Amino acid sequence: MTKETPARSESDLDRTLRSPGDRFGERIRSNLSAENIQTRVIESEKRSLQRTLDELAASGEVPQAAALILGARRRFIGGEGKGAAYAQLLNADLSATLSNVFLVDGRALSPITVLTDVRASDVLIVFSMRRYRAETVRLGELFHEAGGQLVVITDSDDAPLARLASALIKVHTESASYADSPTAVAAVCHLLSTLTTASAKGARRRLTVRDQYAAELALYLPEHEQENER
Repeated sequence: MTKETPARSESDLDRTLRSPGDRFGERIRSNLSAENIQTRVIESEKRSLQRTLDELAASGEVPQAAALILGARRRFIGGEGKGAAYAQLLNADLSATLSNVFLVDGRALSPITVLTDVRASDVLIVFSMRRYRAETVRLGELFHEAGGQLVVITDSDDAPLARLASALIKVHTESASYADSPTAVAAVCHLLSTLTTASAKGARRRLTVRDQYAAELALYLPEHEQENER
């Protein structure tokens, strides 16, 4: 009598669909209605977000990452491809309340500039999702070798930079779409920036000063104009 091979879990199957092309062929079919696809995507996003938040609440990794960021002399944020968008999102929130926050975007600040002056008191927050961009992995490895600390936000415990992380934040990106889900990643950015800001000295003062200069520079529409736009 032979033993049956257990069916692969949905998560296991998801990890085998490495590229958007693979996932499109598996998930997007011409006989599915827009309403059916919408239902599947919504339910999948709910599951991924809930799993991520439940696991992070149990692990304590986000408060640990926030403490590392607060204790750092300089905070660098990096990622390539879709990871660049996540890095920009986190940078926008952290730079509003903390000093010495730098986005490694390859233009205003290049990886080689960062790597030439890494200190033990520096931290790099790096977004590294499958298929794991080589330049992101190499930046993380070299930053670690130079003595800096890594906060790694990734989608697998086996991700290339996971073993080097001082704090490892794992997100679930399973989706019913051809694209991996960004929902839990965006939520983690929000959670991490909130916890960091809540303990940051001078955060309230910085936000107040930003509001003053935003008014001086007329960055936003006056409230009555915003009402008219609704």
